Amino acid sequence: MRNNKKRVIFFAETVTLAHLTRCLIIAKALHETGKYIVALAADKRFDDIIDHSFLIRFPLNTISCAEFTFQLQKGLPVYNTKTLIRYVKDDLTVIEQFRPDFIFGDFRLSLGISSRLKKIPYANITNAYWSPYAKMEYPIPEIFLTNIFGVPFAQKIFNATKNLIFYIHSLSFNNACKKFGVKPLTNDMRDIYTYGDFTIYADIESLLPMKTLPENHFFIGPISWSANLPTPEWWPTLPNDKPIVFVTLGSSGDNSLLPMIIKTLSQMPVTVICATLKKTTIDKDYPNVFLAEFLPAEMVVKKSDIVICNGGSPMIYQSLVENKAIIGIPSNLDQYLMMSLIKEANRGYLIRAGQANPLLIREAVNKAIENTPSSHYEKPELALNKIMALIDLN
Repeated sequence: MRNNKKRVIFFAETVTLAHLTRCLIIAKALHETGKYIVALAADKRFDDIIDHSFLIRFPLNTISCAEFTFQLQKGLPVYNTKTLIRYVKDDLTVIEQFRPDFIFGDFRLSLGISSRLKKIPYANITNAYWSPYAKMEYPIPEIFLTNIFGVPFAQKIFNATKNLIFYIHSLSFNNACKKFGVKPLTNDMRDIYTYGDFTIYADIESLLPMKTLPENHFFIGPISWSANLPTPEWWPTLPNDKPIVFVTLGSSGDNSLLPMIIKTLSQMPVTVICATLKKTTIDKDYPNVFLAEFLPAEMVVKKSDIVICNGGSPMIYQSLVENKAIIGIPSNLDQYLMMSLIKEANRGYLIRAGQANPLLIREAVNKAIENTPSSHYEKPELALNKIMALIDLN
């Protein structure tokens, strides 16, 4: 006999850690209510640092982080039609096994097809800066155009061809729709990235200028995650007599910059905490630099005065609510969109990954030391009641 609790599944596209952890936070909150049977479908690549013991687990093969980064660096669509067709088939297999009443997804574009095929309500967890309703300028990321023409001229090309670029990035999805006999979406990448029966934005609403939203689009607040890890043995010995700078370029930043950043900071009157995420090896020891592969981010951000990161939304929001100075070094468009909002709000410093050098790092750190953040963002509670209402009413 089928349990009368509603069955809810989360599909996380683990090309970055953020897409997985946002699903985990919501899944755990729903699980703890005792009202739902909760499952997670995701690649196993981050299983060594996440706790998924509280939910039913389905393995799901996704493209590698390296392939994802490569496509972004080339300015190419992340997924081709063949990959999305495979994804839809994988989605359908999991859906048939678990038989959910409601589906959540984070950057699992194929759910825009598989959820419609199965006629199951689907909520897309995303960021509002991807929304077609966002009042955003689009800075050019680190792609071949910036390398060939330089940023100013490449930005003009990008502005003039933006609609064409968004069209090209929509083709694979819409071709996959035709393969499965479902109606294609618009020729705008933003509609595909944010499509769902419900679209929920994991952002601070006051930070983003938006047009009037449809009733099925709403904000739930930023979703912060921190690895449940012990502190390193050097943690009790951290000096407190100098500003503390936390450096992490995350799972999707340009980690080739990390040795240069660390060397630069080693020559400044600061204490440095760095999480490498196994992406880069720092061969030299510096007296004021403390390294670990992984760190409990929430604890480290609280301890720090300045956060240097890739500009992605999870670390930015953790830093904002703790009122820390932010230096973002973005490389992909997602990170640039987030950091452009932070720069516009005068809450951080943006250094392009393609232009990062010791001089810019020193200047940004010195400015951050001299200038206390001017505006503070209260930590919003996760809008769990809104999320539960979606499930219970559908």
